[in-house]
Amino acid sequence: MWIVADGFYAKRPVFKVVRTLGVVLVGRLRKDAALWTLPRPLKTGACRGQGRPPKYGTGRISLAKRAGSPRGWSWVECVQYGQSVRKTIKTFLATYPPAYGTLRVVIVQESTGPQFFFSTDPAIGAEQILGVFADRAAIEQVFHDVKEVEGAGQQQVRHLWANLGAWHLNLWMHALVELWAWHQPRRQICDRSASPWDDSDRRPSHADRRKALRRWMLREEYSARARTRPLPRKNPRRLPETAQVGRLNYASFRKVQLA
Repeated sequence: MWIVADGFYAKRPVFKVVRTLGVVLVGRLRKDAALWTLPRPLKTGACRGQGRPPKYGTGRISLAKRAGSPRGWSWVECVQYGQSVRKTIKTFLATYPPAYGTLRVVIVQESTGPQFFFSTDPAIGAEQILGVFADRAAIEQVFHDVKEVEGAGQQQVRHLWANLGAWHLNLWMHALVELWAWHQPRRQICDRSASPWDDSDRRPSHADRRKALRRWMLREEYSARARTRPLPRKNPRRLPETAQVGRLNYASFRKVQLA
């Protein structure tokens, strides 16, 4: 079993639990983490002295200095966010007292600066560590969309079960929007004509999909009403305003009404 966590959870109590359970923890390290070298192995034929063997080395490792050094960098291919990317990394083994043993440490050179990751299993490769940590970001994005776009947690209800029901409703809304937009063409779910400052090539977000579904629902509603009976006089006057919100084709509705 693997657990992928942010740097907040790279603490002694968490490490103690995962070491006891035999779980692999992958996460982010602080650049000032107190890392140490590996203990020196015994020479061939040498006898170990009394007491238990050393668990930690005696040399201090500075992540900031290692990231700033031009030596030791290499390239790896890994899969992040569904695409194969090439990363500049340094990887090495280090001991970390809060982790109760040895860690696989990976330093990644990003455009924003070096990033530091670790795994409690030293046998795991750097490409696996970078891949699973990127997968965690997709889950975090879903949490963000459910809270910020669908409004989970903003309901003003009085008791526990009402809160649970509201949370489930938000989850269902998120799932249904994603399901509707799954096979929709990009040009339908990504209309940023009203935001010329935005990047038109940016992938459609959940908010874009939700707006596209709202436009489709408004278009279908007004089209169905215009086919069965003439729209009231006040509705055609409001259609341009609705078109601005829902990107409706006002001319097509006008033709249907006049016909």
